[in-house]
Amino acid sequence: MKNVVVAGGTTGMGREIALHYLRRGARVTVVGSTPARGEEFLRAAEPLDGEAAFVRADLLSIAENQRVIKEVAARHEALDALVLAAMLPFVKRRETPDGLEGTFMLYYLSRFMLSYGLTDLLERGETPIITNLGATGITKGAVNWDDLQFTKKYSVVQAIVSGGRANDLLAVHYLQNHPHGRTKYLGVQPPYTKSGTNHLPQPLRTVAKLLATLFAKPPSESVRDTLGVMDAQPDERLILRAVGEPVDPGLATFDPQNARRLYELTREMI
Repeated sequence: MKNVVVAGGTTGMGREIALHYLRRGARVTVVGSTPARGEEFLRAAEPLDGEAAFVRADLLSIAENQRVIKEVAARHEALDALVLAAMLPFVKRRETPDGLEGTFMLYYLSRFMLSYGLTDLLERGETPIITNLGATGITKGAVNWDDLQFTKKYSVVQAIVSGGRANDLLAVHYLQNHPHGRTKYLGVQPPYTKSGTNHLPQPLRTVAKLLATLFAKPPSESVRDTLGVMDAQPDERLILRAVGEPVDPGLATFDPQNARRLYELTREMI
């Protein structure tokens, strides 16, 4: 029986990935912030062959991420896949309980904590892989090194771009720090996907809903390439895909020195 954890697994692509593995008889734990969505996910999972569990957690909190790691360890003796899909844009700067900026926390630091914190379980899995849904392959922008938390001037676009570039570097420094590990790291830029708009204020919600209706793919379609890689993994440990196409790991966005720099800065935060 495969063991899978999906952070951000009650909606969108995360939910579809969780249901995919439940259909295959896996033991799946999803993490989400909304109890109602967790209950709805469990109802959808009930007739499937696997074993489903929901962990309610606010991944904006360092302590909550640490709790999730402990709860996953209590449920799973090993992990075959950790899927990192939790993300929300914050139109206005959102400060977390730990004094950090919300986009940085969800797009990078929570994923950092879960990746590193669940490594022991992953290394016990049969074909362990971390799947990180982000903006792999986009080269615009850079980490906002001078002000990682955007305390001076906040822009939702700049915060997302900086978080995306930090997320790219996470894959690099994770493998730097586990050179002899078995766990592979899959960085993914999915297609434009219908993932819900309720988190957005008006009028952005209406605009996003219209764009999604016109151009976005349903999550069940968007996950196909990602699941194909997860289920038939290539030999390399760093696997990078953008809308189904391979991404060059030699791009500047995966610079090893910048990855090491970010890792050292991150260790000071937690």
